[in-house]
Amino acid sequence: MGGLSRGSATQTEIDGKVAIRLTGEVSLKNNGGFIQIAFDLKNSGQTFDASFWTGIKLNVFGNNEVYDIRLRTDQIVRPWQSFRKEFLAKKEWTSIRLPFFNFQPHRIEETLDPARLRRIGVLAIGRQMQADISVARVELYR
Repeated sequence: MGGLSRGSATQTEIDGKVAIRLTGEVSLKNNGGFIQIAFDLKNSGQTFDASFWTGIKLNVFGNNEVYDIRLRTDQIVRPWQSFRKEFLAKKEWTSIRLPFFNFQPHRIEETLDPARLRRIGVLAIGRQMQADISVARVELYR
């Protein structure tokens, strides 16, 4: 990956909500530029069919910075490829709805097929920043 970014993920409680908190410094030095938390939708690494749903809903608490959510499907073969969408993480618990049709392909010619989802990631990326984002819930919505 390159880079000198440093981050950590911990389980925490904020205002009564249990969450995963990603903190750290994103550095652009040495071709770097991101830290992330991510999870596979199935332990086996197989695809998950989310075509019945409209999109992804996050419950987040942040530091008024812009973060990315990245989706990976079995359409993706390179680590730098993804389907992405930015969102603002306010300094209060906020539910954010991100419809699948708003995700942009990055370095891939395909369009997002929700029936082929494998992985979801939340990233602090692309600019020098101090990251601090907590995610209490990730779910699909109709």
